[in-house]
Parts: sequence; structure tokens; C-alpha cells
Amino acid sequence: QVQLVESGGGLVQAGDSLRLSCAASGRTISNYYMGWFRQAPGKEREFVARISRSGSTIIYADSVKGRFTISRDNAKNTIYLQMNSLKPEDTAVYYCAAGTVGTSVVSNYDSWGQGTQVTVSS
Repeated sequence: QVQLVESGGGLVQAGDSLRLSCAASGRTISNYYMGWFRQAPGKEREFVARISRSGSTIIYADSVKGRFTISRDNAKNTIYLQMNSLKPEDTAVYYCAAGTVGTSVVSNYDSWGQGTQVTVSS
């Protein structure tokens, strides 16, 4: 499995931006579909965005479409999530994940990071 470490979370105000990073080690991410998920307190983990191995296919959850941008740099073994126009409802722990299938389903991802907290105040 690939090991994943997220960074870049923090406390921001509504309307601000954050950029999350997910650094991989152990294996090259070029072999994996990569995704970002989030989990708010008391809620199930939910899909945010995913990107294909080459980066040619990108899918977003409706709730973040137009505000968030997922990208990957296979040479750096890193993926990113640029989050703009943040809202209080974006508050959650954000996780990156790696899988061998292009899907938005949590259970189809094999490797997960430890998560990074994003808190958006109103």
C-alpha cells in the first residue's frame, strides 16, 4: 500500500482559501486513482473530489463544484486540493485516499491518510 500524509488544514474565515496537500510514499501515485474525502462530526465520510491516474478525468461533489480544485503532480508524488470561497459547512477532517478503481465510493479506496482539520468560521 501507499502511505499518505495530508497537510495544509487550519482555521479560516468564511470566504477564505486553503490549499491541502497529500504527500505519498512507499509507491508511486501514478498507478493510483486519488481522491479527497471529508468527515464532519457526527456524519459519515463523504466524497469531495477525485482524479484519474493521468489527471485527465476529474469529478467533484456538487457541494464543492466551482470552489474546489483537485490536482496531482505525479513527479512529486503529491496531490492537492485548492479550496476557495470556503463556507462554514466545509468544516471537517479532510482525508486523501488512493485506490485502483476510479470511483467516488469510500470503501473502494485502499489507502488513507490520517486527515487534516479544516475549520471555517462564519
